[in-house]
Amino acid sequence: MKKRLCGAGAALGALVVMGVVPAQANPAQATPAQVSPDTQPGQQARTLPLGPSDLTETRTTTTLQPGVTLTRIVRGATDSALRWTVEVSIPGGETSPDPDAPPTALKDRASADELAADLKRDGFQARVEQVTTSSTADYAGGTLGWRVRVGSFDAQSDATSEQTRLKAAGYAGSAVYTGWDGDRTARGPWRVDVLTIDPHRFHGGLKASYGPDLENRETTSELSNAAGATAAVNAGFFVLDPLAGAPGDPAGVGVYDGRLLSEPVNGRPGLVTHANGRRTEITRFTWQGRVTGRGTSLSLNGINRVPGLIRNCGGDAHDIPTSLPLHDVTCTNADELVAFTTDFGQRTPQGAGLEAVLDAHDRVVELRTPRGGPLPAGGSSVQATGRRVAELTALARTGDHLNIKATLLDGRGHPVTPSPRTDIVNGGPELVRDGRLHVTPATDGMVHPDDPSFYYGWGHKRNPRTLAGVDAAGRTVLITADGRSTGALGLSITESAEIAKSLGLRDAINLDGGGSTTMVVDGNVLNQPSDAAGERPVGDALLILPRRS
Repeated sequence: MKKRLCGAGAALGALVVMGVVPAQANPAQATPAQVSPDTQPGQQARTLPLGPSDLTETRTTTTLQPGVTLTRIVRGATDSALRWTVEVSIPGGETSPDPDAPPTALKDRASADELAADLKRDGFQARVEQVTTSSTADYAGGTLGWRVRVGSFDAQSDATSEQTRLKAAGYAGSAVYTGWDGDRTARGPWRVDVLTIDPHRFHGGLKASYGPDLENRETTSELSNAAGATAAVNAGFFVLDPLAGAPGDPAGVGVYDGRLLSEPVNGRPGLVTHANGRRTEITRFTWQGRVTGRGTSLSLNGINRVPGLIRNCGGDAHDIPTSLPLHDVTCTNADELVAFTTDFGQRTPQGAGLEAVLDAHDRVVELRTPRGGPLPAGGSSVQATGRRVAELTALARTGDHLNIKATLLDGRGHPVTPSPRTDIVNGGPELVRDGRLHVTPATDGMVHPDDPSFYYGWGHKRNPRTLAGVDAAGRTVLITADGRSTGALGLSITESAEIAKSLGLRDAINLDGGGSTTMVVDGNVLNQPSDAAGERPVGDALLILPRRS
């Protein structure tokens, strides 16, 4: 049975559910308070910049362990002006600049008008709506396109019935709630949970964990429970579809206990935690990797991932379709050299090509083709595909020693040498830099130049989000916001930046969100994950650990 946080302001404070108080929570330290623009209840009294300024906001704070607090923020209430509707997929159409383009949520005005006219002729109440989005640090914003919607309903069931009727008439679409649109007039509700780690009073640990291996997924609560964590949130982006690589593999930089186990998406940011959470920063990373032997050195394309599949892109100049970051896209490259450690899993990926298998002393003990199989204890390997097979064949002989080296580089191209107490998880875009809004969706690949519908769904619309950063006092802050329901609207990417700034973060980053967004406290899922199946297995998580005796 999962314990849920009661409505903020309930008797005895936070984390009280059905009369049960989790062991780490201290009701005497829980501080429920009604916060409004006209009150000044103390630190962090400024309300979240969500919806109209007259909304009621409730905050409940609980101390989980020395130096760690949890604050539940509930803002606004159910808004009767918000409705259910059906958003219809727009085909290219005769008037489209690209008639063969697949159906999407947004198109040019002529295509949207053409679809709306067809719907009206078939007896549906269709309307065309222009979608504009705000500018960011690297994106001009403006008009994204036009959408077509049908009907306005009090209940989701009515919208779903209309969707079924549309499908029978030959149209495709989905039932959506207008509260997810990002309209600033929406009155909520929003539900946000904030974990704050004060390095001056915190004597536990802050670690990133990927579980038993990189290639498989575990839920945040499984990772938290395995480590005996006080609290946890999901962390970076990861491979979900087997066609995009090994499910669970971080789709970006991954450093665990100071070891680089997943290469960066070129130039994208990562959340860096030093000394078990005593210092946190956000840094943009690139990398260099080489394998050396027999007087020859070869460049690596990746670490611990399926060769040929580069999730979120950002690889090298030979990748298709781009070497730039492109979020939720899997670039390809038939000619790769990828290094593996035993952290990847029980077996390395199978396929055509060549694999040089090394023992714990970096000596080649096997050359296998096709590639794929177990590694010796403490060993490693290098897999080659396509034209790089000949390069590895010339480099590696059984009994030779090979040196595999991978180096992280910061935004200035300087080498980064993580300590054994440093962890790095991938994310993006940036949200706040030096205390100012600094949202970077274009740089980090969330703006797809030929597909405005992607940014519309991913960044413009409200979704569940997981955010992280550091405030001016050096405190690490981890934030989850529920979404995709009528009881919690979620956040757009610009709203995410605005609430991070309003909570005092000096630097902040977006982590994986949507159905991945999860916060766990004392082994129990605190928030309400949006997947219909419940808590989603993820690639890695950030764990707040108690002090070890």
